[in-house]
Amino acid sequence: MSSASLLSENLAAQVESTATTVVRVEARRSHPASGVVWADGVIVTAHHAVRRDENVRVGAGDAQTLEATVAGRDPRIDLAVLRADTTALVAPAWSDPVDLRVGHLVLALARPGRAIRAALGVVSALGETWRTPGGGKIERYVETDVVLRPGFSGGLVVDAEGRTVGLGTTGVLRGRHLVLVPAVLRKAVEAILAGGEVRRGYLGVGCFPVRLPADLARSLGQPSALLIASIEPGSPAATAGLLQGDALAALDGQPLAGLGDLLAQLDEDRVGKSVRLTVIRAGERREVEVMVGARG
Repeated sequence: MSSASLLSENLAAQVESTATTVVRVEARRSHPASGVVWADGVIVTAHHAVRRDENVRVGAGDAQTLEATVAGRDPRIDLAVLRADTTALVAPAWSDPVDLRVGHLVLALARPGRAIRAALGVVSALGETWRTPGGGKIERYVETDVVLRPGFSGGLVVDAEGRTVGLGTTGVLRGRHLVLVPAVLRKAVEAILAGGEVRRGYLGVGCFPVRLPADLARSLGQPSALLIASIEPGSPAATAGLLQGDALAALDGQPLAGLGDLLAQLDEDRVGKSVRLTVIRAGERREVEVMVGARG
């Protein structure tokens, strides 16, 4: 048998051995999506694939479907967690792929119907800590060149040896297939199962970046800051006395030159803790203590 035939047989065997871990998710009017068994009665899928919270059903390879409920979501990383009253579904071995490299072959598995489907691709990029456009924090991600047909989002991605790479989705960055690795999933799933949401820190301000006057830019050592355009009544920012028109220059000494900088600082570890904001008000610098609130 040729090496190509051996590779082909190996890939087909990996699909067969992991197919039972992938389920169909019926949670929108159009075609079903896919999900992956996380543990007994718990299924992970893509947030954008679950358009409703009621009348959700999941199914494996046979005709039987099970009622499911939405345990919670984290739209910032495009994750939804479902619960189904069953212990018959099989979970994959959720282990992080420590030796994955750019160029390695991967398989995306989906079950938009009764039968398992697969798509072959390669790892096109590996990334470390990254802030999604929605403000979610992903400590590590994998990007592949797999072209996903309808129903593949929320499915399982495995390597050529059948080891889990993670949950595949196109909902984080439009047109790009990103994989949420098990470590990222584990953190979010545990938070959702414990409290129904992933808590994020928030101040209650609407702001946008502006360039600082030359003298302020020199004294602060940064060219821009975040101008507060709105403040939510009763929010941490309002309680601390921040005003519309203030400019946020730093949080605990870390410069705030753009919205991404602020989102990166307001992670779940800072919820309920006091932070020091460097604020420019009427051309003068001042320090303001703010207690970070929580928002799901």
